[in-house]
Amino acid sequence: MITGELEHKSELAILLALTEEHDPALLRRWVRSAGPAGRPLDVLLARDFAAFENALGVLAERGYVIRGRGGAPPATPR
Repeated sequence: MITGELEHKSELAILLALTEEHDPALLRRWVRSAGPAGRPLDVLLARDFAAFENALGVLAERGYVIRGRGGAPPATPR
């Protein structure tokens, strides 16, 4: 964040509070990954903070799920 931005954009404080319990490295990857309701980055860009909060709830509940290409589950090791 740029110095002073937190005071001028109230949504940043809310987003920081919502994401503080998650690993920043995981969030960087997760926010760009397609989940059950699309990409969390897309809802942020649309300023749909309620949908982002719901996506964080799914992340907390399910964890970060990695799927194979085409949405198929990853291959089971032999």
